[in-house]
Amino acid sequence: MIHFGPLELETSPRVMTPRATSLPLVECVVEHLAGRGGLVADVGTGSGALGIAIAQAAPAALVWATDVNPDAVQLARANAARAGVGNRMTVREGELLEPVPGPVDAIVANLPYLPLGERHRHPDLWSEPSDAVFAAGDGLGIVRRLLAAAPHWLTPDGIVVLQLRGQLVVRRPLEAAA
Repeated sequence: MIHFGPLELETSPRVMTPRATSLPLVECVVEHLAGRGGLVADVGTGSGALGIAIAQAAPAALVWATDVNPDAVQLARANAARAGVGNRMTVREGELLEPVPGPVDAIVANLPYLPLGERHRHPDLWSEPSDAVFAAGDGLGIVRRLLAAAPHWLTPDGIVVLQLRGQLVVRRPLEAAA
């Protein structure tokens, strides 16, 4: 078990361990929802940390969480149930936004963004599943694909909230298309 803000989550060696540096993503999405209901897509959910934290902090929100890793899907479902938000968080296996049924008010993601060729420079991440942290080429291919798809999945005032190279990145639909 690890702590992610006030949450206590089960982890697995096959799924990236959530870190406190991702908590600002949760805060940004919750602030965007401003107490109203909304639909949030947590893309690349891993253990479910972001989606669960959003569901707890925004009780009127519904979360669709996706991941290509079947171990992550199983772990996120179990963590959501343990945290008491399993009835408001649907976790599906699939690529990026494909499992999400329709428009969302926010897309949140902490996807792989480091170049695979630089793995040797990050010994602090060697215990994490490589495909959860590193990607081919410049490492940003999956992030580019998400940003290209985002305008088709967001409501008119929707946002994309990403963690990229340790920084919080927020984009509105028209910006995401650029």
